[in-house]
Amino acid sequence: MEKLEELKKALEKELASKDIVVDDIFIEKKGKYQFLTVVLDKVGGIDLDGIVDATHVINPIVDKYDVCDSEYILDVISKERG
Repeated sequence: MEKLEELKKALEKELASKDIVVDDIFIEKKGKYQFLTVVLDKVGGIDLDGIVDATHVINPIVDKYDVCDSEYILDVISKERG
């Protein structure tokens, strides 16, 4: 879990310039697949284009930190509003 905290801090640093907050980051197994999920938030919400832009920033950082021992799917989502 220490690696996830380090990754979260690195992502927060890079996404701050876009006013995006990393709300949560976790690893979860669903069926036979493992997901690394990054939950983002922003005042006023994040649209699909914002998620895509953030993913371009997130992907190389995730690769650098190597937080999973096996293969995984990177899932970048926005925090639910309700």
